[in-house]
Amino acid sequence: MRKPKIVILGAGYGGLMTAVSLQKLVGQNEADIVLVNKNDYHYETTWLHEASAGTLHHDRVRYEIRDVIDRNKVEFVQDTAVQVNKEEKKVILEKSEINYDYLVIALGGESETFGIKGLKEYAFGISNVNSSRQLREHIEYQFATYNMEEDKKDERLSIVVGGAGFTGIEFLGELTNRVPELCHEYDVDFHKVKIICVEAAPTVLPGFDPELVNYAVSQLERKGVEFLIGTAIKECTPEGIFVAKGEDEPREIKAGTVVWAAGVRGNSIIEKSGFEAMRGRVKVEKDLRVPGFDNLFIIGDSSLFINEEINRPYPPTAQIAMQQGQTCAKNIAALIRNKTDLDQFKPDIKGTVCSLGEDDAIGVVYGKKLTGAKAAFMKKVVDNRSLFMIGGVPLVLKKGKFNIF
Repeated sequence: MRKPKIVILGAGYGGLMTAVSLQKLVGQNEADIVLVNKNDYHYETTWLHEASAGTLHHDRVRYEIRDVIDRNKVEFVQDTAVQVNKEEKKVILEKSEINYDYLVIALGGESETFGIKGLKEYAFGISNVNSSRQLREHIEYQFATYNMEEDKKDERLSIVVGGAGFTGIEFLGELTNRVPELCHEYDVDFHKVKIICVEAAPTVLPGFDPELVNYAVSQLERKGVEFLIGTAIKECTPEGIFVAKGEDEPREIKAGTVVWAAGVRGNSIIEKSGFEAMRGRVKVEKDLRVPGFDNLFIIGDSSLFINEEINRPYPPTAQIAMQQGQTCAKNIAALIRNKTDLDQFKPDIKGTVCSLGEDDAIGVVYGKKLTGAKAAFMKKVVDNRSLFMIGGVPLVLKKGKFNIF
C-alpha cells in the first residue's frame, strides 16, 4: 500500500516544529515526510535585530536544517515554493514539482509597506539573514565614510527606524548599544549621531502594558532615541524620509539610513494560489486546516487564528507558530491513522518579552511584569527554550545564549 506523502513548505519556527514533531510521532513505514525550504538553514527571526545592529554575528542566528531533522524519516528539499495547486494536490517549485497527500504551508510572512512610496527601493528591512548583514554593513559604511570626507555630511550619521512595534524597539535597543562602539571605532563624535523612531500609531508597542511601554521609551530616550509618535512616513527617498502628523504638510528628515520595521503580511504564495485571504493571511479552522480542505494546513505568519475573547487575530509570533507546529503534527498523525477527532489549537501564551539591548528588557511572564536585568534574563531563557524545543540540548549548547547574568 502506498504511503501518504506529507509536504511541509518552510523551515521557519512553525514548519521546522512540525517536521521535528512529526518525525517523533510517525513511523518510517507510515508516511513519507518532505520538508521544503529555500535555504539549507533555519534562522532565528527573533534574533535578526541583533545581527542587523551588529551586536551578534549573523552566523549565530542560523543553523543547518539537516542538523535537527532525522534524515531517515524526513527528506529535505532545498527549493523555493512558487504556487500551490490545491485541486491537483501539487506544489510548483522553482526547480521541480512535488505531489502531496497532506500539505503544511508554513512559509512565514513578508514585509508590508502599505504602498508608501520609495520604501521598497530605499529602506532597509530586517527580514532575513542577508538583509540583516546588508543593514549592519551599511551602517558601518556610513560611519567609516563620514570621517573620510572633507565635507562632513551629518545626515550620514542619522538613522531613522520606521515602526515602534517589537522589531523596531528591539532593533533600537541593540542600536543604542552599538552606536557608542561605532563612534569609538571610527573616531566619530557621539553627539553627531541621530536616531529617530517614527510610528504612525498613537503609542509605542501597541497593546503592550502602558507602564512597561513608558519604561522602554524612557530607557531608549535616555540613550539618545527621539520618538515621533502618531506620525506617518509619507515617502522614502535616497536622502531620507518625508513625515506628517495628521493633516500637516509633510516635512523632510534627512538620513543616511532608513530602516522599515513596521508591518508584516502573509506570504505572497497564498494569493498566487487562490486562497481567500486578508493581506496574505488565511483564516484557518480551529484544527488549523484551511476551510474546505481536509488535507491542507496553514500555520505561522500566513494563518489567521482568531482570539475569541477579543475577536481579534492572535499576533504572528514565534511562540504561537511553534505551538501551531506541534498541534499540526498531532493532527496529521491522526489523519494518516484514519482518526477524525483532531486537536483544536489553543495558544498557551506563557509571556511576552521585548528586548531593549543586551542587559535590559521589558516583559510580562506568567502574569508578572518584569523590567531591566530580570526581563533580559527571561528573554535569553525564551531564546534558549525555542532552540531546545527544536534541537534539544545539542542545539542549545551550540547556539544558545549563556551570558545571562
